[in-house]
Amino acid sequence: MTDSFKDKIGKGGYGTVYKGRLPDGLLVAVKVLSESKGNGEAFINEVDSIGRTSHVNIVILYGFCYERDKTALIYEFMPNGSLDNFIHKHGSEMKTLSEIAVGTARGLEYLHRGCNTRILHFDIKPQNILLDKDFCPKIADFGLAKLCKTKETPEVFSRNFGGVSHKSDVYSYGMLVLEMVGAKKNLDSGVSHTSEMFPHYVYKDLELDKDENILGNPDISEEEKEIARKMILISLWCIQTIPSDRPSMSKVIEMLEGPLHSLQIAPKPFLFSPTIAAEDYVTTSQPSEMD
Repeated sequence: MTDSFKDKIGKGGYGTVYKGRLPDGLLVAVKVLSESKGNGEAFINEVDSIGRTSHVNIVILYGFCYERDKTALIYEFMPNGSLDNFIHKHGSEMKTLSEIAVGTARGLEYLHRGCNTRILHFDIKPQNILLDKDFCPKIADFGLAKLCKTKETPEVFSRNFGGVSHKSDVYSYGMLVLEMVGAKKNLDSGVSHTSEMFPHYVYKDLELDKDENILGNPDISEEEKEIARKMILISLWCIQTIPSDRPSMSKVIEMLEGPLHSLQIAPKPFLFSPTIAAEDYVTTSQPSEMD
């Protein structure tokens, strides 16, 4: 299938990905999982979670191999690679980035609300969003995913970030969108900001109407600037410190598809959540917020 693992197309924390071809000519991506990841947990997570899905914005799992000396997953091949590579090469194409943001949001909404069993991804980042030949985004890499009953979500509390639930995926999505518009790269240049301080620099430039500081490109058109501003405003709602203050992915899609003038600037997030006092992570189970 892979011609003895001849064509390596990627490498991540959970394994190496090779290009392959099925007997009928269909191109596939074969991810061979690292043996060091112990007990096959990542493998079981991927098969158990992604095997339940069927959505245009979720990568297709065609099959898997589970033998003593080889554990592999066979996915559809994504010719345009990861969003991470696209950002570095085409970071100024705001219209395409906006479409990718909408598609990714639809995929997350499906995982949170469209499956019989809610799936929490827990690893939303540019490297795990893949692009097909038409730049349609597909969420991949479910090695950290958790399955939950539809009505309940396990909550993991930390003193800095509050509850970790489906709203954690919303937070990661917000940070993803800021990276897509170039905010993190341009604000990090010259000065090193922690992830907690980073949103405050975005707010400062928004309040001063200094979009060019955030985008790092004063020459983009007004249409592109409007698209970028909308994406930034929405992302700031997604990264609110307290999970219940973050919108659902359904609301995010509604905001992305609505007009810019209907969006308000989100409240500034706290540097540390005032509601969380636990010294260590504590796991509980409680009904999740849908909106």
